[in-house]
Amino acid sequence: MAERERETLPLPPALPRASSSSSRARATAVVRPGPDPLLVICRCFSFVTSLTAILCVAVNVLSAVRSFKDGSDVFDGIFRCYAVVIAFIVVVAETEWGFVIKFWKILEYWAGRGMLQIFVAVMTRAFPDYSSNQKELVLLQNIASYMLLACGLVYVISVRK
Repeated sequence: MAERERETLPLPPALPRASSSSSRARATAVVRPGPDPLLVICRCFSFVTSLTAILCVAVNVLSAVRSFKDGSDVFDGIFRCYAVVIAFIVVVAETEWGFVIKFWKILEYWAGRGMLQIFVAVMTRAFPDYSSNQKELVLLQNIASYMLLACGLVYVISVRK
């Protein structure tokens, strides 16, 4: 048994040396495979999700500033501040920064990321102000929330059983 453990595998046969002109020809004939298309699609999807979460941050900041400035609804302003913080967590999670993933293990999984994105989308969509002077802000809220909702649903649906 001890002899078996000491056995080594035979080395592969050495390739014959070729002249420099044939090695140059062989080097140009080698085709390197490109990046995996699925990984490229996933990277692009992560980029779109990050941009959408940044849009949610911007919309919620604008809504919070408007709420505190007018003094009309302090609860809405505080709610928007929480939405900004959580949307920023979504942006950082999409960068897959090791420091954040280390403390929030749930963000390693697509279902966890998707549910967080859906939560931010619902927070962004909540309490819209349908007054006539804020139509642009409501439109931005709708666009940001529905885009992030779609990204979150893709994450949750793509989880295999």
